[in-house]
Amino acid sequence: MIAYVTVGVDDMALAERFYDSFLPALGFHLDYYHGELSYSLPVAPGQPQVLPDFYVKYPFDGMAAVAGNGNMVAFQAQNQKQVRDLHTAAIEAGGRDDGAPGFRDAYGPNFYVCYLRDPQGNKIALFSDNADEPGRDG
Repeated sequence: MIAYVTVGVDDMALAERFYDSFLPALGFHLDYYHGELSYSLPVAPGQPQVLPDFYVKYPFDGMAAVAGNGNMVAFQAQNQKQVRDLHTAAIEAGGRDDGAPGFRDAYGPNFYVCYLRDPQGNKIALFSDNADEPGRDG
């Protein structure tokens, strides 16, 4: 089981603006820890923690943060409209488009996805694979 995912950034204010543009809409709550960002899903009393958490941090070694080639974090949205809305919000919050919302031939017929880069260059996907919505072939 994955417990948490971390992305490194150099500008925490820009990162917070970007991630706050969509993570709260997906149910994540923000906590600050030593000036860094910790996003987690709510936990009902008496229930186990919902994983994974998502951390936005300065690199531990003090060097510049660099985005990895081939690294990506994907967040599941409720539906295709939410993917589109959050894609727009994330771009307005300083992210950049890395693949407009839509279907991709390489994935299943209901996999609706967009790709973004946060202000540091980390790749983020927002997707929905809701079988109750029209699919690529329908």
